[in-house]
Amino acid sequence: MGDFLFGVKSYKNPEYKINKPIRLIELFGGVGSQSMAMRNIGANYESYRLVEFDEKAKNSFNAIHGTNFPTLDIRDVHAEDLGIVEKDKYEYIMFYSFPCQALSLAGKRKGMKRDSGTTSSLLWEVQRLIDECEENKCLPQILIMENVAQVHNDHNIDDFNTWINYLKEKGYSNFYKDLNSKDFNLGQNRVRCFMVSILGNWDFKFPNKIPLTKTIDDYLEKGPIDEKYYLSNEITDKMVKNLKTRGYL
Repeated sequence: MGDFLFGVKSYKNPEYKINKPIRLIELFGGVGSQSMAMRNIGANYESYRLVEFDEKAKNSFNAIHGTNFPTLDIRDVHAEDLGIVEKDKYEYIMFYSFPCQALSLAGKRKGMKRDSGTTSSLLWEVQRLIDECEENKCLPQILIMENVAQVHNDHNIDDFNTWINYLKEKGYSNFYKDLNSKDFNLGQNRVRCFMVSILGNWDFKFPNKIPLTKTIDDYLEKGPIDEKYYLSNEITDKMVKNLKTRGYL
């Protein structure tokens, strides 16, 4: 699998190694950036299940990854729908990067409290799924979450700790850290919280930084760009006005 993604090292507990084909379960999967990452590092994996509410995102996922998943609302999904079987033959990794709109500084910051009705409170639907998986003796071996760093700020820390304690009760060893994309040779200053949970007693080390050699210019298309791809002055003026009104400028 490689140390870059998982970086698991043995300290007090045994080293965890993935030596079976990986089946990815992507909750709130979007266009499948998790599958893209697996593809890019050459992992032995399959895009096994997708739970995505947005039809356009789901269509993009299918087009990119050659799959044929339906549109699904996580509130309608149950453990048996995840198809976690033959765990002796397959490594199940479940991504659950729940919506960040109610956490992000760019949103209204209403949080992720249970039964609050915010999009970020869909985290607790993941709890329901994990409970069902435990009842059916089909807990995924690995859980991975990525979200904005505000997921554990002062406003949300109680809910975040509640979630970690819940996973501990289910038998997961949990590790989280804020990582910045620029520290991994990507030309973007983007901080996100990553949490890796491994079923059982394990140690985990996040990857070491990679020197930055790229800039945003490395990603931009060269040559004349059609004007249709540029925002009009009217739209940019509205965006700036909105940011000023909300106190960001």
